[in-house]
Amino acid sequence: MPDAEGHPERDEMDLGAILSALADPLRRKVIYDLIHCPHGHERTCVSFALPVSKASLTHHFRVLREAGLIRQENRGNSRAATLRRVDLDMRFPGLLALVADNKS
Repeated sequence: MPDAEGHPERDEMDLGAILSALADPLRRKVIYDLIHCPHGHERTCVSFALPVSKASLTHHFRVLREAGLIRQENRGNSRAATLRRVDLDMRFPGLLALVADNKS
């Protein structure tokens, strides 16, 4: 069962939800950028400079969070996102390598 913030447990991560989340080029860019950050690196949602409204930005990060691709933590008046690299590598080996090799 997902936690109070909507983060699914590793064994609850669904490949269909993850692929659906990655189908959007803006969300794929977020994951691509996080893959190329050091392990455990946090970034605020606005730091990705996505060309969307605040409501759309919230939606994109909710989709990524609920699919299990990122973990978000409240940081005062913003939220920080980290890639769930270990969980993704254990649940879907090779998936992040595919995203890392395909920027588009």
